[in-house]
This record gives sequence, structure tokens and C-alpha cells, in this order.
Amino acid sequence: MKRIGYVRIAQESNAGSPVLTELVDFERSHLLAGATLHGATMARGVEVKGFLNNAELSGFRRAVEREGGGQVVAVPLFSAWAISGGPLSADCFAHFRSRLRSALEAAAPLDGLFFALHGAMGAVGTLKPEVELLRVAREVLGDAVPIVCTMDLHAQITADDIRLADAICGFRTNPHRDHRAVGQRAGGILVDLVLGRMKATVAWRSLPMVTGGGTTVDIFPTMRPLFRKMQRMERDPRVRYVSLFMCHLWNDHPDLGWSTVVVTDDDAALAERLAEELADAAWKVRKVEPPRFDSPEEAIAKVRKARTLRRLGTVCICDASDVVGAGGTGENTRILAALLEQAPELMSYVPVRDPEFIATHWEKEEGAAVETTLGGTLHPELNAPLPVRGTLGPARKMAGIGRCRVLRLGNVSVVVTEGPSMAMKPAFYRDMGLPPAKADICVVRSFFPFRIYFLAHSRMNIYVQTEGITDRDAVQKLQFNDPVYPKDDVADWRIADRRRRGLTRR
Repeated sequence: MKRIGYVRIAQESNAGSPVLTELVDFERSHLLAGATLHGATMARGVEVKGFLNNAELSGFRRAVEREGGGQVVAVPLFSAWAISGGPLSADCFAHFRSRLRSALEAAAPLDGLFFALHGAMGAVGTLKPEVELLRVAREVLGDAVPIVCTMDLHAQITADDIRLADAICGFRTNPHRDHRAVGQRAGGILVDLVLGRMKATVAWRSLPMVTGGGTTVDIFPTMRPLFRKMQRMERDPRVRYVSLFMCHLWNDHPDLGWSTVVVTDDDAALAERLAEELADAAWKVRKVEPPRFDSPEEAIAKVRKARTLRRLGTVCICDASDVVGAGGTGENTRILAALLEQAPELMSYVPVRDPEFIATHWEKEEGAAVETTLGGTLHPELNAPLPVRGTLGPARKMAGIGRCRVLRLGNVSVVVTEGPSMAMKPAFYRDMGLPPAKADICVVRSFFPFRIYFLAHSRMNIYVQTEGITDRDAVQKLQFNDPVYPKDDVADWRIADRRRRGLTRR
């Protein structure tokens, strides 16, 4: 019987955030091990409570059961995931590096490892945390034991990732909705490797571009042809997986950029040709920018005009400058200030992270009058506190977020959170006694997933830019090893690619 271990260490980090991610953030969001993890990843399990019933590890379990032929057993190690935020502290990352080593040694012998990573995780003092974790796995397992990784579509791929993993499989949807499917396909590759049914050959290309593709939504016109192209490539039975990684804009890696990765069954020439072909196709969409984001004033004017749509549902306003799903602190109050000043008659729900407010007002009775400030406690250099006066509403605890409290400011209700104000599902408001269907506006802090979760409620989606660490112009402040689009006008992607792949020197 072949033994394959499975593990997850994942978080998407924003290098511009001053709020470091600590172990408690993983404990609050998702941290399972051993038999508990094994049960959570079964067919009827709940893999990431409050977020996803079935994700990559559940997909891997399905691959073992369906394709292992009774010759493979899945060995649970542990699974750690935290809501996007600042880089992991040095202590937090050291904990997971040590825990991974101990878990692998305790589970020995293993014939393979399924590793769910994000690909855009940051950590203090470490350029590429996932590479360090893969090095630990290789040190314990050796070079002969296959390792297959799943990564987010926004992963940063480097030569070390390719060297240390036998195969890397990225999400194929944006907004992401294929976690389990990707896990199952990647798991199938690993099962075949362990059983000697295939030999993985991998090719990749690295593009010096960090924006492009319009909205980058997979079903929209700009990106749809690229995703269909990948599907056509996979019709060849020799091609096991094709990935397009569009990088995380708020990652400070000096080789930041889009990547293509192709996994074939023992056909290196085919993998190289397809990786090059897909890179060329991706490079052609680099100048397709997303639509201009509105100001708060422009968004409010649109909402006012949309009377019929508001009667049929709500309007979602994405705070694009402080997206918690991209590592924002979630304490930006600029949209809240605009609503209070310019649209007090609109029924609006707004999330704000303020742990000091929660510490002060958590125990107080519902209905108590409050005169205080909101925001400006985590990143005061960027986010000024907003003076407000209102009454306290319900208090609840949410998975991954911690203690939450409603503060009513007339028609505007604020959900103040202790942890990341991850407003992307209707349940975020509904669980606090705020029915989304009754709101004119629901402010969200998610770039893409909210479009799926609010599909039954939202009749209009508006992206608003104010000022924050998830603004798109953050790229202008980064330092790169090569000229990178759009910071630089780059004509040929191959020069940077060849250096990044170690084929030429600078």
C-alpha cells in the first residue's frame, strides 16, 4: 500500500500591510490536523468551516479513492489557512516550517506528498515562503518522492518552485470556484506518479507583466479565449495540466509577473512548446486594462438613479482600495464617511475593522448610545479615524473574523469586526441581523468572490477607489529585477523570462 501525505499551508499576503499575520489568525480561520482533518475532507465533510465545504484537500481525497485502485492510502498531516492579510511574522512562519518538518517525520514513510499552497504568501525575512516550505519537504522526503502542489491562480512562480515540485496545478477560474476540481486533478497526477503510471515533465515561462487581461475574470471576453485555449491544449492525452498564473499585484517579489506552467506525461518538447504558446497569448492582453473605478460620490449617484434595481435587490459596492480578500486591513472608512455625509437616506451596510472598538464596546448592552471613532487603529498613517455617534446593535462571533458588533448610524449600519472584515458573502450581514435584501447598498471587501455569493441579491456591482493598500497603482512603488509592464514599456517578454529561468545572466 502506497502512502501519500496531504497538507496545506496557505495565505495570500499583502506586502504593503503593516499588520502582520500571526498564528492566532490561522487558529481563528482554519487549522486542522490528523483525524479531524481526515474527517473534514471526506465526501460529506466540511473542509474549511464558514468558507468552503470542499476544497483542494477534499479533491485530493476523491482522487485517491477513485483513481488509487485500492493501492493508495491518504495520510493527513495538517491544514492551515488564514484570511488574506499582511506577511506572516517571523515567529509564525518559523512555527509552520518546524511543524511541517515534524509532521512529515512523524508520518514516515511516505511515497508522495500533496501540498496545497497559495503561491503569494509573504513572511518577514523570507523572499518566497512556499519555496522554503518545499525545501523542508525535500529535505525530509528526498528527491525520489513525488510532490504535487496546487496553487492559487494569483501565485508567483519561480525557478525554485518548478525545481522542488514534480508538478504545480493552478486554479482555473476567477472568481475561484474550482478548488475541489483542481485538487482532484492534481491528486490524480500524484497518484499516477506514485504508482509509476506516468513521468511528469514540466515547462514554464515567466512574463514581466503584473497587470492586464481586463478584469481577469475567466468568463469575460478578454480572458475567456485564454482559458479555452488551455482546455484545448489538455485534449491531448499527453497533457496533464495547463496553468496560467496572473500573480498577486501586492506581492513585492523582484521577479513578480504572470507565468505559464504545463505538465505533460514524459513529453518535455510538447510541454515547452505549449508553455511558450500560452505565454505569447497572455502577453497580447497585457494592455487591456480593467474599467476605471468610481469615486464614492460617483457610486452614490449611480445608486440613487438605480431605483428599480434597488427595489429588486441591493447594490454591492466594492471598496477596491481596501480589499481584505487581497490583504487590505479593512479599516478604510472613506466610503462610510461619504455615505453618512451624502446619502444618509440610503439603507447601507458597511464593514470596518476596529479591534479597539470591539474591546471597548463588546460587553455593552444592545441599544446603548455610543460616541466614538471608527478605523485608523491599524494603519493610522493611511486611514484616519472617523468620528461617529450611534447606538449598538447585535454582537456575534464569526469564523475567521472573531468578535463582531453592529453600530447603527441612522440608516447606515456598520459591522465592526475584531479580525479581518471579510465581507464577501450575504451571511456576513445576515448573521448580524442585517438582511441584504432590505439594503440599498452592501459594501464588500472582495474583488471577485462576492460576485458569486451575492448573485441572488445584487442587482448592480460598483467598484470604488479611494486610497489604500490594494490600489492598482501600487505596482509603481515596487522595485523589480527587470523592466516590467506597466511600470515600463516592455516590447519582448523573452529577455526577462530567460534570465528568470536561469538560461541567461543579467
